[in-house]
Amino acid sequence: MQNNVLILDFGSQYTQLIARRVRELNIFCEIKPYNKPPEDLNEYKAVILSGSPHSVRAGDAPHVDLSGIKGKKPLLGVCYGAQYLAHFNGGNVEKSNTREYGRAKLAKLHVDDPFLKSIAIGSQVWMSHADTIKSLPDNSVLLASTHDVENAAFKFKNEETYGIQFHPEVYHSTDGKQILENFLVNIAKVEQNWTPAAFVETTVAGLKAKIGDEKVILGLSGGVDSSVAAVLLNKAIGKNLHCIFVNNGLLRKNEFEDVLHQYKDMGLNVKGVDASARFLDALEGESDPEKKRKIIGRVFIEVFDDESHQVENAKWLAQGTIYPDVIESVSATGGPSATIKSHHNVGGLPDFMKLKVVEPLKMLFKDEVRRVGKSMGLEPNLLGRHPFPGPGLAIRILGDITREKVAILQEVDHIFIQGLKEWGLYDQVWQAGAMLLPVNSVGVMGDERTYEKCVALRAVESTDGMTADWVNLPYEFLQKTSNDIINKVPGVNRVVYDISSKPPATIEWE
Repeated sequence: MQNNVLILDFGSQYTQLIARRVRELNIFCEIKPYNKPPEDLNEYKAVILSGSPHSVRAGDAPHVDLSGIKGKKPLLGVCYGAQYLAHFNGGNVEKSNTREYGRAKLAKLHVDDPFLKSIAIGSQVWMSHADTIKSLPDNSVLLASTHDVENAAFKFKNEETYGIQFHPEVYHSTDGKQILENFLVNIAKVEQNWTPAAFVETTVAGLKAKIGDEKVILGLSGGVDSSVAAVLLNKAIGKNLHCIFVNNGLLRKNEFEDVLHQYKDMGLNVKGVDASARFLDALEGESDPEKKRKIIGRVFIEVFDDESHQVENAKWLAQGTIYPDVIESVSATGGPSATIKSHHNVGGLPDFMKLKVVEPLKMLFKDEVRRVGKSMGLEPNLLGRHPFPGPGLAIRILGDITREKVAILQEVDHIFIQGLKEWGLYDQVWQAGAMLLPVNSVGVMGDERTYEKCVALRAVESTDGMTADWVNLPYEFLQKTSNDIINKVPGVNRVVYDISSKPPATIEWE
């Protein structure tokens, strides 16, 4: 990669947001733990120090060797990073009298500097810190202040080294993206050439060189990540890519046939394996959600291994791993920065199958995966698909799994999802689904008493699944959906709508 930006992570919950904002500027960046920095800094044109839950005043404060960076490359310290630059260069950092958290406004701009180009007095910024910089190092100059924080932004004299007490990466800092652009583009002179098309071109060339004429096996899930990974690999190695799409019997109605047909229309070399009976037999009588997950994972590995052995001389296993997985696996703290998890990669298979691993999406965030897919012409209905749990409907059927229950929930789910699409609501929802509850309720249908199943509908809006709010769907839509489900799905006589947010609830019920 050219024109890289290095982000050193001190464990902040916002570190991934810094990377996302930088990527939005069409600039490539990487996150590395503060205690495991790259040995070669030559490929990086600028460095950003993240925030941290720690205090620079503490004995166990995270330390990093900046001798090869400060004064030699453009350097920006954010929150803890700014306090670190001040504290260890002669400034004074003390505990705040009150916790400075939330919205603030820039009240003073002290110096005309390109770092604050196009930033005006009154610009809103977001504070989140318990310490504050009481005095700056002697060789620095104050750039900006808020009403409560005198040293909100500063720079070192004769260096392209800056510190800001606020967080430009969060949306609450209204000009945060502009500040990052000022630093990276106007000061560090980083080129804005990180685009989906450039990624595709570079990645396909790299895959060709890495894999050559060897064969690759990829387990398709029907989700965005594995689908985009498949198309990238297909561009690079064509028929040497062998895709396997397994039906575990817990997919949505008609999903196995529909998605398999779509994959074949995309020109992928894909084999569909209907192992639904094998999965459902293994799940019989089991109601514990964690045990259900383990059973599904075990049977999937068995089925995938059986099928992969039919591909002669396969050398590689491809996975749809995305960047948050990579960040989590190398997190310096194992804590706050490791907050987003992907459920599409098939963890455990590499050691089990003794194959080399290739992960073409491992440097992309989820939104970037979708943009790359769009640039390669993937269908919008595939790229815009809601996330779907790996165990499928098994964790949406509370209690034991039977074929009858799966069939009921597939019909209910189909009515709900198709209704969202017909009403133009599907793209306003991040994830939606139906839960089959382990209770029966009394009802009246045709003057007769019924005692049948209750289903719960769930629709949430989110950005990464870590937090989520329930979607306020129109009453008219919910009324029609409820009527359709009760009238068209035998065995169901009651429909409820889940209005719980995450936290404290989770998106799935199991």
